[in-house]
Parts: sequence; structure tokens; C-alpha cells
Amino acid sequence: MIHHVSVGTNDVGRARRFYDAVLPILGILPMRHADTGLDYGSGQFLFSVETPVDGRPATVGNGSHVAFAAGRRAMVDQFHAAALAHGGTSDGAPGLRPEYDPNYYGAFVRDPDGNKIEAVTYSAK
Repeated sequence: MIHHVSVGTNDVGRARRFYDAVLPILGILPMRHADTGLDYGSGQFLFSVETPVDGRPATVGNGSHVAFAAGRRAMVDQFHAAALAHGGTSDGAPGLRPEYDPNYYGAFVRDPDGNKIEAVTYSAK
């Protein structure tokens, strides 16, 4: 079981504006905000956005992304729209991805630091 996942940021305030708008759509709520990082949670899962502890700039992991579960396709659509409205960029518009599964409906975005995140559901609605 995964306890938490962290991504890096070079601007905590900018990241907060983005994630405070995007993650609650999926039921992942703000838990802690500090000058060096942010925590969001749902149940026993924690997602954090942090400045690197080594003091060097945050960089994007090539080939990595975090996928968040959505209950319905409309949540995926809302996630994508909110991300774009709050400084994110599209990395794959909402839609079916039959190459993964006939019911896989997802959307990919890049946060303002370039981290790739996704919302996904297998729901037909």
C-alpha cells in the first residue's frame, strides 16, 4: 500500500493555487500548507508538493506521473478544466484510452512546475 507520493515545486504559492483548485474535485483535500510544502489527503493516502530538501531546484521526472482516481467521467473533465484554468497545461485531453482498457477514461495535465498528473475512472458515466 502506498502511504504518500511527493512531487517537487519551485514556487509553493503557485503550486498551492493550482492544487487547491484541482485536487478537491477528486475528493483530495488540503491538510497542511507551509512555506516549504503542501499536503493533501484522502483517507490514508497523502499527496505532497515540496521544495527539494537538498536546496536544489525541483525537476520533472521523465516518464513518471501520478494518477488520481475519479468517481465519474465528469470529474475527469472538471479536473482537466480546473487544471488549465489555474496554470496547468494539457498533456492529454479527457477521453477514452482503449489501449489501456475499453472503459479507461482519463485526462493528463502538467502542473505549473511541469509535473505530470492524471485523473482516471473506469466508470461508464
